[in-house]
Amino acid sequence: MFSLLTLLDDVASTLDDVAVMSKVALKKTSALMSDDLAVNAGVIDGVNPDRELPMVKKIFIGSLYNKVYAITGTIILMAVYPPVLKLVLLIGGLYLSFEGAHKVIEKLFHHSDHKGEEQEVNEKQKIKGAIRTDLILSIEIIVIAKSAVKGAFINQVITLIVIGLLASILIYGLVAFLVKIDDFGLFLMKKGHIKIGNSLVQAMPFIMKGLGIIGTLAMFLVGGGIVDHTFHIEYIMPEILQNLIIGVLAGLICVIPFELYTKYIKKAKS
Repeated sequence: MFSLLTLLDDVASTLDDVAVMSKVALKKTSALMSDDLAVNAGVIDGVNPDRELPMVKKIFIGSLYNKVYAITGTIILMAVYPPVLKLVLLIGGLYLSFEGAHKVIEKLFHHSDHKGEEQEVNEKQKIKGAIRTDLILSIEIIVIAKSAVKGAFINQVITLIVIGLLASILIYGLVAFLVKIDDFGLFLMKKGHIKIGNSLVQAMPFIMKGLGIIGTLAMFLVGGGIVDHTFHIEYIMPEILQNLIIGVLAGLICVIPFELYTKYIKKAKS
């Protein structure tokens, strides 16, 4: 009986530690989660309504796998050589800046190139791109969360698992809710609430377009912020503006060689 009580006390103590550390870690990663929400909600923009939830489901499953990779990799790196995590963060930040710049260039200069693509191919590309971006954000979330957890190894692992699960569930639960606002509006209209329902339906394209823009800005802000903090750049303007500028510059530096190489490959094939 005494051993059982001791075990229960240890379990209760562990859960208490995990709850406290999870609260701190969630606070530190809330900005990244908000960015992840904006980025992934924007991915569903322009998709046929009947394919919205299936796409969210596929990206959510991919996100769960990403959390497993991120948690496993973070634990291994912490055990082997912790300083390398700073390099991982920097690479992730540069990739986010690259993705932001790539989206802008695609929208401005290559929009007409994709008009003839089949919906199925486009959907697969969107899902693949969303899962890839989620992997980067998952790594950033878990690495930042790791900096907030202390104590016994098992407690740290449990906390990271809790944060990973909560991040995916919260983000994609909200994404699923957002993409169905127009359907909810139609439901309200059928129930006689014409004005409110119609407002939701009419607002939906603007909400999705806005989330797409916010998601792109979020990539620049997070990427620029990581580069800024990595090199301890002195602030000469408001932090959010400086991070945005650094993110845009880093994205252009990364995306221009990629665009030139892509153009060269296309020209060589033709």
